[in-house]
This record gives sequence, structure tokens and C-alpha cells, in this order.
Amino acid sequence: MTPGARLQAAIECLDQVIAAARDAGAAADTIVQRYFATRRYAGSKDRRAVRDLVFAAIRALGERPLSGRAAMIGYARAHDPALLALFGQSPGGGPHAPGPLQHGEQAAEPGLAPAWLRPQLVARFGPELAGAAALLERAPLDLRVNALKASRAEVLAMHPELAPTARAPLGLRAESGLDVAALAAFHQGMVEVQDEGSQLAAAAMRARPGETIVDLCAGAGGKALAIAGDMANSGRIIACDIDRGRLQALAPRAERAGAAVIETRLMNPGHEPEALADLAGQADGVIVDAPCSGSGTWRRNPESRWRLTPDRLARLTTTQDRLLDLAVGLLRPGGRLTFVTCSVLPVEGEGRFAALLARHPQLQPDPACIPGETTPVAARVLLPGDEGCDGFFIATARLNC
Repeated sequence: MTPGARLQAAIECLDQVIAAARDAGAAADTIVQRYFATRRYAGSKDRRAVRDLVFAAIRALGERPLSGRAAMIGYARAHDPALLALFGQSPGGGPHAPGPLQHGEQAAEPGLAPAWLRPQLVARFGPELAGAAALLERAPLDLRVNALKASRAEVLAMHPELAPTARAPLGLRAESGLDVAALAAFHQGMVEVQDEGSQLAAAAMRARPGETIVDLCAGAGGKALAIAGDMANSGRIIACDIDRGRLQALAPRAERAGAAVIETRLMNPGHEPEALADLAGQADGVIVDAPCSGSGTWRRNPESRWRLTPDRLARLTTTQDRLLDLAVGLLRPGGRLTFVTCSVLPVEGEGRFAALLARHPQLQPDPACIPGETTPVAARVLLPGDEGCDGFFIATARLNC
């Protein structure tokens, strides 16, 4: 592919990404993969170059663009002016290069996030948004050592290309692009892919052997697997979710990890209390990694900024409140609640935790230390620019006896 053809391919991919963001369609990575699945003539260098262009434009533009062409023009003007010379390199544009630039043609404006989110970002980062740019940097690849099968030292001896993470005691960091599935330690169930921030969130549960722990929004089970290691495979973990596909992915992961204490429950949205009635007042701990904006994971999914709307954020906070109320009902006296969102927006963090405590006076903040901390706190925020992990809000509370 010529440079112009690569640019045109990126524009076509961006058109699809923009439509998917508007209509709750596929992720950008999936769209790029599908695009090249029907274009076998494109080599690996072409695919990589187009993908890099697509994601560079996505990261640069906070508002959802009107079109892929407007997105690429806006990105080029702000960050890579040499791309502008490629417009019109083939007659009329055609399939090989984008058409010539037109006077006054619309270009997307660079930005961190949609304008309506600025008050939330200012509340977190300050009026100058110091450190907020790290939300859109390329994310590292983190792994977690499975304590049921190995120590970090053992895995490092097997794979010296890995390095310890800064805070999580079982965390490892790899070079971007590493084929994790090719690692011997992965095949032997010694490691799982898990961001360091997610590992710290699981550690905040402070699970102990013999306990009953409910993972209320388990997804594919990353935190449940980490908690199984903390519990030394003794006790009971009930991993719950409403997404059948994600929950089904947990079984083979648990088998590979040797995590025998995890059971799964597929729940019907809106009918979770009935599905968990047998656990009411029985859990030693409940972790609620609630559905959220995902603003803490923009590094990995930058187009998710284009999917978020004020209405969707309002629905998410309502869901967070409902799940937290459900979690309180599952706790035994003295039981612990860990609330997690992979969000940096205060409305999904401090706002929800304060509202929870106001609704449930029998629930008290439960200050504790997690790895890397020396002062116990009941609520903490992890930020990519500070900790180098995804952004998280983590809060802990205890039900009074």
C-alpha cells in the first residue's frame, strides 16, 4: 500500500469506529481487524501503519468526529502536517488516496474528552488538567502471578523479559506487543493478564482463607482469580455477572489457574436479588466492580470517550447505586464491602461512595492499606500519571455488627 492508500484505509476504518461509537457497535480494535480480513493484499507493515494512524487520531480527538475524513484532517493539522500532502495524490481520491482537501473543509478539533466532561475532569485533575494527558498514553501490558501455582521470583526466572511492577506484589510488566499466550508460564497457569490497578483493587478486598466472597460484577473473572490466590484456594467465591459470554470465559481460566473455589452465577438484569437470595446476610466480603464510564481505561479503549453521553453516565451511576445496595444486603455483620470503578470521574467514585454511606448508616468506612501504602484510607484514587496503572476508584466499608 502507498502512504496515500494507508491514509485512505485509516479514514475508512475511522468512519466505522465513529458509527460504532454512536450506535454501540464493535470496538475499534475489532473494526480494524475486520477491515483487513477482507483485504488480504495488505501486508503486516500496512496493517500496523493503518492501525497506528487510526488510534493516533482517536487519542487526539476528544469529541466524536462527524466523519473519518474530518478526524484525520484534524489529527494531521494538529500533530502530523505531512499527512495533509497525501490528500489528492490519486485522481479524484479514488480507492488509493483520499480526495483533495477543500477550502473550509471541516476538521475535528483536538481535545482530551468531550466538553461536557470537563467539569468532572477539572474536579479530579485541577483547572489545568495536570496529569490528565496520561489517560490517553499507550498502556503497558501487565500480568499477575498466580499465587496458587508460582511465586513472582519463579516466573521471573522463567521469563527474564518480564519486570516487577511497582506496587502489586505479584505484578509483572511486559513490553507492549508481547504474545502472552506463547509464554510457558501462561500455559502452566502461572500468570494471567491483569492491569496492576486491577490487582490492587482485588487486594483491597483483603480476602482470607475460608471466607465466602461474592464478586458481584465478575466479568471474565480477573479479580475472582486474584482473590482465589489470596484465599489459598480455601473457602468460596461466587462470581456473578449478567453477561453470559464474559462469565463463560472464567471457567477455562479458573481451570488453568487451579482455582477450585470459584463458582459462577449468571444473573438476570433487574432480578439479581432473587438469584442471590441464599447468600443474603452470609458473605464475609462483597466486591462490586461496577459498570462505569471506563474513563480510567481510555489508554486501552480511547474511543470509549466517543461513546459516553450525559444520559449514559446518569444510567451508569444509577446502576452503581443499585448494585451497591444489593451488596450491602449480602453482607454478614462485620462483613466487608469493596467498591471499585475503573473511572477517574468523581461522580462515579467519591460521589457514589458518599451516597452509599448516607443511604446505609449501618455501613462505616473501613480504612485499610493495600500494597504500596503506609497510611490506611477508606477511599483511594489510582491515576495513570501517578501510579502508571489504569485509573481506578477503590473504597472499602464494613457492616457494623
